[in-house]
Amino acid sequence: MNSDKIAKENIARLNTAIEFIENNLSEKLSLEIIAEKAHFSPFHFHRLFKIVVNETVHNFINRKRIEKSAAYLLYQKEKNITEIAETVGYSNLSAFSKSFKKFYGISPNKFKEDSPEKYSKICKTESNIGKVSVTFQQYICNINNAINWLSMKTSPEIKKTPRLDLATISYKGKMEGIGSAYNRLVKWATPKGLINEQTNMVTIYHDSPKITDPNNLRMSACLVLKEPIELDGEVNLKILSPTKCIVSRLEITPFQFQQAWESSFAFMIENGYKKSEIDPFEIYYNNAAEHPENKFIVDLCIPIL
Repeated sequence: MNSDKIAKENIARLNTAIEFIENNLSEKLSLEIIAEKAHFSPFHFHRLFKIVVNETVHNFINRKRIEKSAAYLLYQKEKNITEIAETVGYSNLSAFSKSFKKFYGISPNKFKEDSPEKYSKICKTESNIGKVSVTFQQYICNINNAINWLSMKTSPEIKKTPRLDLATISYKGKMEGIGSAYNRLVKWATPKGLINEQTNMVTIYHDSPKITDPNNLRMSACLVLKEPIELDGEVNLKILSPTKCIVSRLEITPFQFQQAWESSFAFMIENGYKKSEIDPFEIYYNNAAEHPENKFIVDLCIPIL
């Protein structure tokens, strides 16, 4: 399938999802439900949406709800704030007020009391507020921007990763907290002589941060074993079989990982590959603390069919 055809199909499906969101703001909108309406997997959908729309699905839904509530406050003053909150999908008035103030800088009550002319540039009518659609130009531009970022740093390869025998510690929680699991892994490995300049670490992502609550993210902190060793305690053995992957070798700072993953995913979309059911993973080739610019040398691996 050529890239233009892929783009047009993805654009149509994204616009289906956007229209569904805009028409169902009063309902409970989960990523899984929206992705299903657009015939995407949740993993594929949330990453493509972020790249093309420049906004996460969650943030987009919240913004559309708040913008719609603003139109109600300006032009349907007979509605009270509790009614409006429920109409745009908030069951909790406190949560609505907090979100509204964060977005507009004032409370819903103050917004309603002030003159409509003051906010005329925010919204005109409830019926036409903020309609969004993805254009071919927007899609191509944002996909290309992501791919260009990647191409300036590396040339992704399609290859089979080698079998990896891993000593692993499971971790559940916010992504930035996985360092605690690695600290325990290194403490376990050091007296066994497993830490040296040739040691490679691996992170396996069992959940996506765009889908799963940040406090419930499941990851594995892993150390590549060069030879069999007896494991004990919380350290377990995991074997990653040779896997066909899109592999991007990068030298990046910790703050560039999100961009790197999104760009690798854009490369996958543009080239018509489909992600397999195997979890994505990173293979590290250095200790960033020892790098002159505190950068990781890492392979980002997206398993594909």
